[in-house]
Amino acid sequence: MMLRYLFVDMNSYFASAEQHLRPELQGKAVAVAPLMSDTTCCIAASYEAKRFGIKTGTSVRDARQMCPGLIVVEARPKMYIQLHHQIVQAVENCLPVTAVLSIDEMVCRLRGHDQEEDQAVMLGQAIKAAIREQVGKSLRCSIGIGPNRMLAKLASDCQKPDGLTVIHPADLPDRLYALDLRDFPGIGRRMEQRFHASGITTVEQFSDLTAGEMNRLWGSSIIGNSWYRMLRGEDVPPPPTHHRSIGHSHVLPPEFRNETGARAVLMRLVHKAAGRLRQTGYWARRVDVAVSYLGGDHWHKSLRVPLCQDTLTLLQATGELWSQRPPGRLLKVGVTFQEIVADQNASPSLIEDDRKRRALSSAMDSLNARFGNQSVYFGGMHGYEGSSSTRIAFHAIPDLELVDP
Repeated sequence: MMLRYLFVDMNSYFASAEQHLRPELQGKAVAVAPLMSDTTCCIAASYEAKRFGIKTGTSVRDARQMCPGLIVVEARPKMYIQLHHQIVQAVENCLPVTAVLSIDEMVCRLRGHDQEEDQAVMLGQAIKAAIREQVGKSLRCSIGIGPNRMLAKLASDCQKPDGLTVIHPADLPDRLYALDLRDFPGIGRRMEQRFHASGITTVEQFSDLTAGEMNRLWGSSIIGNSWYRMLRGEDVPPPPTHHRSIGHSHVLPPEFRNETGARAVLMRLVHKAAGRLRQTGYWARRVDVAVSYLGGDHWHKSLRVPLCQDTLTLLQATGELWSQRPPGRLLKVGVTFQEIVADQNASPSLIEDDRKRRALSSAMDSLNARFGNQSVYFGGMHGYEGSSSTRIAFHAIPDLELVDP
């Protein structure tokens, strides 16, 4: 078996991006937060901050206590997306990118002479140099090389920051024994609990399972067989991805933690999520609104709607749900469109009013694409249109046309 994949994982990407964009932050402990409030959490931390134990999910208040000199900056998603595209281009200048897996991860297929270890390592070093020289010295990456995507990703996690690790087929499975089960992509807390309930607590035990035992453990012959083959270095095609929901949530700045401000932010989230729904070619059958309160209480409720993707219908459903929420001191709001259906499987309503709503949303999309995002929107969010900055999930890169300026 040959080395087939090279995996690029940007190190502490959002924090490193800020250090690149603001050179005065280089070498300092930096945390990136969705907004400037101690009640929110860090979405990224520089390696200088990580030395104090700060990580993704650490509350800003706790992070400041852990590192008194910590510099907290507000996230700038549009800048991170622009840098992401520059990084992809720098990698492309060395080796074709097979798939962009998230805003800070991508994978390249190695072919021919490039599958030899010396050449693959040389390409990895060239990619590091290209990112450093063509984008910025603060943007470091760890590179993993392996016989399949999963093992190449595992290799990229072995040495951070700025590492380069090869997992060779001849090293399997012994090379994996020092890892924890949770180190493997796709094995989360719940799956680990299932493993433990079956007496599987180490990677060595996991690797020794037969294909049939893998199938029973995962509850699926397709998934079980894939894992059996991947652990042995075989190149298994990734399963097709399917959207199950589309939505946005936002921690409210202090000045918006009131009825009027929170509702306007929620309606802005509906505009953004509806734009994503149409841009990705999906329709929704259910709207879910979630509210978090200061003190830790949570509330959410769902409402089924006719299959739709127009903003007005989704705004009206959201407003109906919002009116049913219990009173309390507001902290966070969110909306999610559930039971989504791809364009090719959707049967839109032929009612004239529904067709007009779809046409209106399409016209709004065209105007916003031409004159800039938020040029046209419904009046319910007027005066609050900039109150919910775009958030980037690590597994998705928003289209720049849908990002707040």
